[in-house]
Amino acid sequence: MNLPSVTLSTAPTIVCSSCNRAYAAEDIPTYATCCNQPLILQYADSRGLTKEGLLHREKTMWRYWEMLPVKDESNKVSLGEGMTPLLRLANLERQYGYEHLLIKDESFNPTGSFKARGLSVAISKAKELGIQQCIIPTAGNAGGAAAAYCAKAGIKCTVVMPRHTPAVFKTECELYGARLLLVDGLINDCAKKVEQLKEQSYYFDLSTLKEPYRLEGKKTMGYEIAEQLGWQLPDYIFYPAGGGTGLIGIWKAFQEMLHLEWITGPLPKMIAVQAQNCSPLQHYRQDPVNWKETFVPRTTIANGLAVPYPFGMRMMQEVLQNSGGTVVSISEEDIVAGMREIAGKEGMLVAPEGAALWIAVQHLEKQGIVSAQSSILLLNTGSGYKYLENLV
Repeated sequence: MNLPSVTLSTAPTIVCSSCNRAYAAEDIPTYATCCNQPLILQYADSRGLTKEGLLHREKTMWRYWEMLPVKDESNKVSLGEGMTPLLRLANLERQYGYEHLLIKDESFNPTGSFKARGLSVAISKAKELGIQQCIIPTAGNAGGAAAAYCAKAGIKCTVVMPRHTPAVFKTECELYGARLLLVDGLINDCAKKVEQLKEQSYYFDLSTLKEPYRLEGKKTMGYEIAEQLGWQLPDYIFYPAGGGTGLIGIWKAFQEMLHLEWITGPLPKMIAVQAQNCSPLQHYRQDPVNWKETFVPRTTIANGLAVPYPFGMRMMQEVLQNSGGTVVSISEEDIVAGMREIAGKEGMLVAPEGAALWIAVQHLEKQGIVSAQSSILLLNTGSGYKYLENLV
């Protein structure tokens, strides 16, 4: 069931995530120049949305329309994203003695990953703002999602991607009609290229947390987790944190639902999982002052985790601190082993990023942080089929 076409009379405010300074809603937002931090959207109320009102909504993330920033339903650019399944890993439970082991499988999204959520909202808002041209640096999946939603919206798209990215990510961008530029290095090198291109022509920059709308799409994972579990949250959520938008977004959703009185505490402990080859969160925790000088990032089979200098570092650290969570980094060998075990035991070909979560659960159990009786949710961010080239 689709939502009625409507222009909302109220809209969220745009503020600096650090000092709460307000920014003009009528401007095309980027980031908070006052503190050099991401902007976030704040909602005064749910604009009439209730839990009961969700019962007959469409089975996409747009069922939470009132808590999303698009004003007019006619500007919605959707390919059916969201409401991905929450599955029980029953075979792994039995083998390892866990009692509550769930996985939310984002590979069911359009373009095969959770990136569809953020880009659907960002491109919808770009359409509403009259933007004609977008640009995005990407490790892979975000580029494909941006290209797909721009194609749907009739907006030009430029994707800047590391040259070593598996071919399937490049091919999908080109099939969607995007201009694809390849760069030697990691996503931070792609971001530098984006800045150069922006000096030559106007683009709406879709870089992670350099605009506030992708975060709003990603937060719908938090709403869905709560709704799918009958508004009772798990003890732990394991999340593969590259740029961190999903980690921050899920926590933002929990805060909004507390305000709406849809859920009560305690909230889950958020566990950020990274690759040992690129683990800026862990390096920051060990040396918050000099970590950038001593950190040497490398490529990883989990392309989405190869984000060496995330713009949302402060916000990610706040989520971990406020939730009582922690960071775990996983070796390349263990990531591959995790992919093979989940495939062989559960019949699911998860992304390397998702496979790292399963290994992280076992690491934390051995450390006594997680128990076999804990309720645990893994967030698989995408399809393993896109990464098969990395396994050869």
